Amino acid sequence: MVDSPNSYAAPDAAPLDVVIVGGGLAGGLIALALHRHAPGCRFVVIEAGRTLGGHHRWSWFETDIPMRERALMAGFQLNGWDEGYDITFPGLGRTLPTSYRSLASAEFHRALMAELPGERVMLETKAASLDAGGVTLADGKRLAARRVIDCRPFKPSKHLAGGWQVFLGQHFKCEKPHGLARPVIMDASVDQLAPHGNGEAYRFVYVLPLSEDEVFIEDTYYADQPKMDADVLKGRVAEYAHRHGWKCEVIDQEAGILPVISGGDFAAATAEVAIPGVALAGARGGFSHPLTSYTLPFAVDNALAIAKMIARRPDLSGEELAAFCARRARRHWRATAYYRMLSRMLFEAAEPGKRVVVFEHFYALRGALVERFYAGRSTWPDRLRILTGKPPVAIPRAIRALFSSGKPLNTETPA
Repeated sequence: MVDSPNSYAAPDAAPLDVVIVGGGLAGGLIALALHRHAPGCRFVVIEAGRTLGGHHRWSWFETDIPMRERALMAGFQLNGWDEGYDITFPGLGRTLPTSYRSLASAEFHRALMAELPGERVMLETKAASLDAGGVTLADGKRLAARRVIDCRPFKPSKHLAGGWQVFLGQHFKCEKPHGLARPVIMDASVDQLAPHGNGEAYRFVYVLPLSEDEVFIEDTYYADQPKMDADVLKGRVAEYAHRHGWKCEVIDQEAGILPVISGGDFAAATAEVAIPGVALAGARGGFSHPLTSYTLPFAVDNALAIAKMIARRPDLSGEELAAFCARRARRHWRATAYYRMLSRMLFEAAEPGKRVVVFEHFYALRGALVERFYAGRSTWPDRLRILTGKPPVAIPRAIRALFSSGKPLNTETPA
């Protein structure tokens, strides 16, 4: 366990092997993978906040992570449900069989701080600048390094197109057992035209039964603008709990605004944030699901790939690591083109108040297809099946969206 969050001091004559800037999901998992798979690597992860991982909850389907990679998550205490999950729409209700997992950032921080050597973590430490030779901290100190990995948050770009996923969730302690056996991944039976401070949007409620008497309820919107009225969303969460007869008190809360990418010039967007000789990872490097905004499966895959590359190539330069990560990012961008096209269908072909129809159409399909979709491994038959049948949007609008470059992503700071 770390006694002091800033206890690390690198000798001038011995540059670190790796400095990871940003101790969120991507940076924390890279640190963990280096610790486990490259034991001789002298690394440090620096984080501006007081904890690793910030204040988030990450969830994923168990099959999103290949079996060979799941061991990286073995040290974390996860919430898990093997009974499948529920979805609810105005004209559709189903239970799908895929197991589901969830990780709270408090547990992410606890587990990493327990496993990583104390000198490998620097909390409440801000980076002023990054370059191929190391990191200069806000207090003027210099961390010399052979390799630098930039895992800071996603930065909106004028070169990208899409919309936003806006959400606010609250963790409740209930007076009595809530009675839920499975997660509710999407309850879209809620009012689709209810104002939320961001215009019309596709709305659904996401529910996780964390224990017999604890439940996490999140109000989520696929919106055109990165804006949130937190008070309105809190009210909607409370209203949902009341409708289900749950008398609860709030014990935690999180909120976020994530990009839903529908297109753009990836090379130009990357050039805006890239630093010569510095590797890009995490959402800033483009590693997310374009439609769902999921990041954890890609963070696991990247962390293991980076750690094993460094273990295999101890002489790997920072420039070579940066090129390695850039190649992976370009492959990921190409591999997820289909999902960006579906994002354009959602934001351009469907009227905001009727976007629910698009998701209802999708969730009526076979469970295995839905499973592969979330994992980003849709087969060509899957892709054709999603686009066949009675179209959930007007055909002329769908054709325009198909050939569109997408609505420019709002580059204002999310509010």
